Amino acid sequence: MLPLDAEHTLRPVRAGDGAELARAYLANREHLAPWEPLRDEDFFTVAAQERHVEHTLMDAADGRAVRFVIESSDGRIRGRMNLNNIVRGAFRSADLGYWVDRTRLRRGIAARAVSQVAAYATTEIRLHRLQAATLLHNVPSQRVLLGAGFERIGVAPRYLHIAGEWQDHILFQLLLEEPLSSPRERP
Repeated sequence: MLPLDAEHTLRPVRAGDGAELARAYLANREHLAPWEPLRDEDFFTVAAQERHVEHTLMDAADGRAVRFVIESSDGRIRGRMNLNNIVRGAFRSADLGYWVDRTRLRRGIAARAVSQVAAYATTEIRLHRLQAATLLHNVPSQRVLLGAGFERIGVAPRYLHIAGEWQDHILFQLLLEEPLSSPRERP
C-alpha cells in the first residue's frame, strides 16, 4: 500500500474487492458516464465486479496488466489506477487509465496516484514508457498528466468508443528514464 495523503492509499486490486467496486461504480455512475464506454446494468453488480477482480488478478499474474484502487481510510474505494496492455520486449510500455470518486475531486489525489503508478512502472515492472489518452474536453485529466511529466504527442481521431460514440482523444506519453539495467548487464 502506497500513501497518497493522510486519508488515501493506493493498493493493488485484491480478491474480495467486488462488492466495494460495485458500490464505488454505482455511486459514480453519472460522474463517469461521459468518460467511459456505455455500461450495461450487470456491470454495476457485485457478481460482475467479482468476475472483473478475478480477471484482474489473472492479468496481473500473467504480466498483462496491474490494476490499483484508491482506498480511503474508511475502507471505501474512491478511484482506480490501471496499467493495461503491458507490452514487454523492445516496447516495454503500458496504457495508463484512471478515475477518482466525484466526492474526492480537486484534492490532488489523481496527481499523486499517477506519480506513484509511474514510479511503480519504472521500478517494479521496469517499463520504458507509459501512454495515456484523454477526451479533447477533459482538461482536468490533461492537467493531471502534464503535471506528472507526461507530454502531449498528438490527437487520435475516433480513438475510443466512449459514451456511445467514437471520440477523438489527445495522446500523452511519459518516458520512464530510470536505467533498466546496469552497464555490465547490457550486451
